[in-house]
Amino acid sequence: MQISVTTPALLFPAISLFMLAFTNRFLSLGGRVRSLHDQYRREKHETIIQQIENLRIRIHLTRRMQGYGVLSMLSCIFSMICIFQEWHMAGRIFFGASLLFLIASLILSFLEIRISVRALDILLADMEDK
Repeated sequence: MQISVTTPALLFPAISLFMLAFTNRFLSLGGRVRSLHDQYRREKHETIIQQIENLRIRIHLTRRMQGYGVLSMLSCIFSMICIFQEWHMAGRIFFGASLLFLIASLILSFLEIRISVRALDILLADMEDK
């Protein structure tokens, strides 16, 4: 299989959009943590503690998602450099690595979404109890 420089370049917009989405997710998690921190100082309710534990996991997953996204972007760039230099085997390897890193990032994103649903379930259960 022969790939040109434009093949890895096609991933740039997708990776950039995912990175933007992951950064927005991280910023919203940061805001939620600050809000819960203030709420926790006022009252140490069990649902707040559960939310904090949930957010800790989600923040670590988001950090890993961003890390794999950056690795995907770097691999994509190295792939383009290698193909431009006519090191086709290295270019294909870096392109394959870029795809694998992107897949890992998306899988972590899926897991983070599932955990965020659990966080909403905690809030809904708390409202149902009242």
